[in-house]
Amino acid sequence: MDWTASVDGYCERLDATFWAEPLNASTNLAFVLAAAVMAWRLRGARLPLAWALVAVLAAIGVGSFLFHTVAQRWAGLADVLPILLYILVYIYATHRDFWGMGRWPALGMAALFVPYAAALAPVFGLIPGLGSSAGYAPVPLLIFIHAGLLRHRAPATAHGLAIGAGILVVSILFRSLDQPLCAVWPLGTHPVWHLLNAVMLGWMIEVYRRHCLEAAGRGR
Repeated sequence: MDWTASVDGYCERLDATFWAEPLNASTNLAFVLAAAVMAWRLRGARLPLAWALVAVLAAIGVGSFLFHTVAQRWAGLADVLPILLYILVYIYATHRDFWGMGRWPALGMAALFVPYAAALAPVFGLIPGLGSSAGYAPVPLLIFIHAGLLRHRAPATAHGLAIGAGILVVSILFRSLDQPLCAVWPLGTHPVWHLLNAVMLGWMIEVYRRHCLEAAGRGR
């Protein structure tokens, strides 16, 4: 495989130059800003998994910026791998701190995300118009499942997770509309995916932060 081959998968890109996707590229600043906001929110907190999520959130912005500027296959990996890492770390944190699991069971639950997503992505791919966004669709479903299961155990956390899942559903909708609406909206809708995702990912860290601090308060 030629990892330097150009990738043109977005409405805004019309050629292979570095700044061919100015909106898609610049809106990645939202991820860095969201990471900065959550770093400020976490100041003084001894929550290593939350800090890890903040670092990965910033890396998502950098990786996506590379993909929407360089637009080569290797940059595509720089785009998707931090997203996958964020998901895996969050699932691990969820099972450690929301469900009280030990390290190895929580790692096992995180590892199960890969076959879970691989099994469900083709199912979501049957939905007309979802396209490549089908690969992301299992994520809000999983968050909604956790929200439902936590509704009695930790209602505030469950509510926060449901909000995050709802934002992600809308975000995926805008991602899937990028190409279909290209003829009537040449700038594309992918920048909205970036903006909503930045809000959603930052919010998910906030949900985790609040849960952990509330649990620590109950433990005193």
